Amino acid sequence: MKIRKVFFLLIGIVFLAFGCISNKRVVYMQDLPKGESLVKMGEMIPSKFEEYLLQYNDVVEINIKTSDPSLNQMLDINANGASAAGGRMMMGGGLMSGGDIFYLSGYTLDDNGFVDMPVLGKLKLVGLNLEDAKISVENELKRYVKDDDFFVRIRLGGIRFSALGEFARPGKYTVLQNRVTIFEAIATAGDLSVVAKRDNVMLIRQYPDGSRAHRINLNNKEIMNSEFYFVRPNDMIYAEPMKVRELGTGTTLLQTIQVLASLATLALLVYTTTNNN
Repeated sequence: MKIRKVFFLLIGIVFLAFGCISNKRVVYMQDLPKGESLVKMGEMIPSKFEEYLLQYNDVVEINIKTSDPSLNQMLDINANGASAAGGRMMMGGGLMSGGDIFYLSGYTLDDNGFVDMPVLGKLKLVGLNLEDAKISVENELKRYVKDDDFFVRIRLGGIRFSALGEFARPGKYTVLQNRVTIFEAIATAGDLSVVAKRDNVMLIRQYPDGSRAHRINLNNKEIMNSEFYFVRPNDMIYAEPMKVRELGTGTTLLQTIQVLASLATLALLVYTTTNNN
């Protein structure tokens, strides 16, 4: 009888030790000392924002206006407005379900990094930021327009990213903003689940020369000072589950005690039934 008591006691200790999840593992940036503000008097936490460089298969909107109406009509691939209207009907509240609003009305960088435009022909934009891409288009346009009497605007269709793994709503999203933080992206996908590894989130980032995988710690305030604080187009965020999910125990102490009580009741029932027989 003593052996059985010791056995059940050990099971209880194991469940209590590994079955529940402490707040330390689920609170974002929880390494800040209590009572300390993120911004001290006269100091700010600097943020790093890397200029996005256009990649293969990106879709960009290129608007060109000149003083020549006939040239404007030739340069406007959406003169009828049907395609542009169809793309904009997908928008809602600054958020889309993963598509690019300029897919039907914009220009796609081909496998060689070129866009094929009316009149101007093929222009290589891969590896350029939006400002340099704008200058590239302007330089080509100067061959057809005198006295620099024109206007050029190049835009991306928001920040597209994918959220996979332990999210409330995993999927592909597009936020119609120029900048989106990692926490805004997580909020867009409904936040991470309780069993997500917040201290070991994988972020797969696209670069003009390929893809790279990075591990980031959302529990550390230094995330605000890293190049991963802002999400970039085509980022993929993957949140792995904790070991507690494999054990199938509760995520809180109360849930773990309930599971333990159920197992103890089941064991007692089996023991009673065996002794009666």
